[in-house]
Amino acid sequence: MNKEMVVKLYYGSIIKKLDRGPAIMDITNDLSFILEESAILYGSLSATVIGSTGSITTIEYEEGVVEDLKDAIKRLAPEDAFYRHELKWHDGNGHSHVQAALIGPSITIGVRNGRLNLGTWQQVVLINHDNKPRERKVDVTIIGLGA
Repeated sequence: MNKEMVVKLYYGSIIKKLDRGPAIMDITNDLSFILEESAILYGSLSATVIGSTGSITTIEYEEGVVEDLKDAIKRLAPEDAFYRHELKWHDGNGHSHVQAALIGPSITIGVRNGRLNLGTWQQVVLINHDNKPRERKVDVTIIGLGA
């Protein structure tokens, strides 16, 4: 018996507390849980962090690589550099905005057979770049074919 597939749209969100930036957290399992709830088998999942000092990317979530990424982020937009943002707000987080913009606020991942289409050593990470701990919300939208 063939089961009919229908186009479905599903959405959810994740809220995570992160330390002062750059703080990096693996959210792959959270996204997989939302995907499982959706019952979507083939399509795409989009995740977007809300706020201008947060970002999302993929990396092998291994301690050494995570520390390497933190170091690279700090080199790209160091906290002690001059930022015009400080002239207006004086909040010390000009670097946070630049770091987040360089990595980006969102990611789209393919969904195949009801699973995130990621490599063996590839995880999705949420990054707080702000100069203080933050609670970060990630909005998730999944569209695709499901039963």
